[in-house]
Amino acid sequence: MNHLLPIEKRNAVLSHMAELLEEERANLKTVNQQDINNYSGDDLATEKRLLVDDAKIDGMILSLQQLASQEDPIGVERFNFDHENGMKIINKTAAFGTIMIIYESRPDVTVEAGGIAFKSGNKILLKGGKESLQSNLKIVELWHQALAANNVATEWVEYLNYNREETQAFLEKPTQKVDLIVPRGGENLIAFVKKHATCPVIISGRGNNFVYVNAEANLDQALAIIINGKTSNISVCNALDKVLIDTNIENWEAFAKTIIAELQQRNVTVLGDESISKVANVPQIESDLIWYEEFLDYKIVIGTTNSDQEAIDKINKYCGGHSASIITKNDAIAQEFMENVDTAAVYQNASTRFTDGGQFGLGGELAISTDKLHQRGPIGLQHLVTNKWYIYGNGQIR
Repeated sequence: MNHLLPIEKRNAVLSHMAELLEEERANLKTVNQQDINNYSGDDLATEKRLLVDDAKIDGMILSLQQLASQEDPIGVERFNFDHENGMKIINKTAAFGTIMIIYESRPDVTVEAGGIAFKSGNKILLKGGKESLQSNLKIVELWHQALAANNVATEWVEYLNYNREETQAFLEKPTQKVDLIVPRGGENLIAFVKKHATCPVIISGRGNNFVYVNAEANLDQALAIIINGKTSNISVCNALDKVLIDTNIENWEAFAKTIIAELQQRNVTVLGDESISKVANVPQIESDLIWYEEFLDYKIVIGTTNSDQEAIDKINKYCGGHSASIITKNDAIAQEFMENVDTAAVYQNASTRFTDGGQFGLGGELAISTDKLHQRGPIGLQHLVTNKWYIYGNGQIR
């Protein structure tokens, strides 16, 4: 089981999986409907993530087709050194071995994250949320068909149908070797995994992203970027939660009112700091702690600042380390902001909604890491590797 599958085999399984999803499209939607009907919660974001419709299935198929056509991330030479004693020393990318993915409510993760981890030469352990159980079991059944059709052992993709206690026990004392764990979900899930895991964990998923509208902004652009960041999809970690407006903007009050009116028209609840609340007659935030919050909802906080440095400091204090954008025509100010804001992705004049492996040209992502080790931001195929040293000698001793 620990041998590396040849790249031809890995690609054949991924391509076959894409075909099976197309063939089983109607069945998958029917099974998913059971999960939707069983979901009793009232969390809008969860419900959105739970749904498998044609668009989601198209996305799953596309991600598998793209993965199948990408270069093998394993065995890529990173370093080559000829020792003076004649030894040849080479460093190459290597597979982790077994990757466990723990996630909530999103059946597409079973395909996309599973696919990335499989393409990079790993055995996959999937632990999905109970709310998407039927959908996940159906997709894993398709994985097993794709593996079997290519004479590959079905253990390469395994679904752990565990409750919380069983999951905790597995994290603390795994019954099989696990090299890396990737939790995909809310802060509670991530904290739970971090607390109990005995192997490395990639932390991902918390947003709380900021847009800073600088004094030299194109205000039409700023408005469009803020509306897109907040309203195009509220249930994702690259959505917008906070806006800072530079009070050096000429007539900033009128601009603030325009933004607020446009957001309210789209059913977004707007809260303001003291100055915004006064100017635009919106509820004032009760405490500065709200600046730390990720909403995943039709809710936004708007505040003012009177300098670029103050904006940078505020973002670094409160943001989730994910994405931040500055709206300005001044490239020097933008560069200064981008170099000093401590987030995985920094933008000038664009929406934070682009922080995504597919949008960044990685062909999808396993997760979006807000940690700094071993990779930051979207973790694509080429990052989901470790490395290994190969030393070729002819009798050298030290």
